[in-house]
Amino acid sequence: MIGKLKGVVDEIAEDHAIIDVHGVGYVVFCSARTLGNLPSSGEATVLLIETYVREDVLRLFGFGTALEREWFRLLQSVQGVGAKVALAVLGALTPSELANAIALRDLAMLTRAPGVGKKVAERLVTELKNKAPAFAGEASGSMGLKQELGEGVASSAVTDAVSALANLGYSREQAANAVAAAIRQVGDDAESAKLIRLGLKELSQ
Repeated sequence: MIGKLKGVVDEIAEDHAIIDVHGVGYVVFCSARTLGNLPSSGEATVLLIETYVREDVLRLFGFGTALEREWFRLLQSVQGVGAKVALAVLGALTPSELANAIALRDLAMLTRAPGVGKKVAERLVTELKNKAPAFAGEASGSMGLKQELGEGVASSAVTDAVSALANLGYSREQAANAVAAAIRQVGDDAESAKLIRLGLKELSQ
């Protein structure tokens, strides 16, 4: 079982790269994001690997971070999501964006990934909503608030503040992050006007 490859980029194709490790070229399938982050041909790189063995096929999937690899595994626990769709999702969304989209039930964000329709997006939200916080990465600080917003149980002050910031042109994710930062300053019983004011201050930094 291969867990990591450290070598030289030999070739970058549409859906895979060839990594030369001491003269042996490994074909590694990656998300568009990971492929885009690889160095130029001839330069050194390291990829974390998920090895799949299916009957007479051995396939390697490569990732730039352990978190991305964990999401690859987690996504495939959802009905209708295979390796190809999982890579497409990771190519369209970063791990933190993915966790946010699931917590906020943002189906439009999830369907940005090729091969993900509304039904698959709904399954991602339903089946992963309790697991996403553990895989939120840098977004973990405001994940609880986002889940409350997604489930419709957030306080009216919080909901109003997020809606007000979203109406100003910020994404729901940006608005939720800003309100979460405001709550950390003044507590979750603050009025919406104060949360909006502090949220705007946070967004202007």
